[in-house]
Amino acid sequence: MQLKLPEKTIERLSQYRRILLNCSANGKEHIFSHELAALLNITAVQVRRDIMFLGYSSLQRKGYDIRDLIHTIGNLLDNQEIIHVAVIGLGHLGTAISTYFKGKREKLDIVAAFDIHPDKIGKVIADVTCYPMSELNDIVKQQNISIGMITVPPEQAAEVADRLVTAGIKGILNFTTVPLNVSPDVYLEEYDMITALEKVAYFVKK
Repeated sequence: MQLKLPEKTIERLSQYRRILLNCSANGKEHIFSHELAALLNITAVQVRRDIMFLGYSSLQRKGYDIRDLIHTIGNLLDNQEIIHVAVIGLGHLGTAISTYFKGKREKLDIVAAFDIHPDKIGKVIADVTCYPMSELNDIVKQQNISIGMITVPPEQAAEVADRLVTAGIKGILNFTTVPLNVSPDVYLEEYDMITALEKVAYFVKK
């Protein structure tokens, strides 16, 4: 049975892995919990608590083995098979996401994009082909797509979400400013960049 962890723990484990990959690329082999904590502005106690969920322990004199910890986190976060992702809305944001994310994770692959504008249909961005929305159901099934990232204008978000759910999508990442309602068996993650920016602005205002 798969271990079910709190959402915030999953977020931090993903962040740990990203930092560990950078450390490994720079030739670092071991890291202590307080070093990892300092890079994320959290406490060493939190790091140790999160990693304990994995059943993983460190060598006290050397700290965590970086490559081994990357592998252990991957065993928890990653699916055994590659999970296919689609981007819906190939505007500036959708194009940027497709370009940036391609190849970042072995077990997550953006395999298709969708749009309603004729001038975008057939375009290939970072090896990702853009299809018309009318082919959504067929492409989702053909390419076994499980996750949809919504980057369309806000007024189209709810309709797109409904179409994704109908097509069989199991997870949605919503980049629009419109909160969505989906069926309980679909995992929804919403990221509102305007709210995030306003939050930062609040803390820097005089």
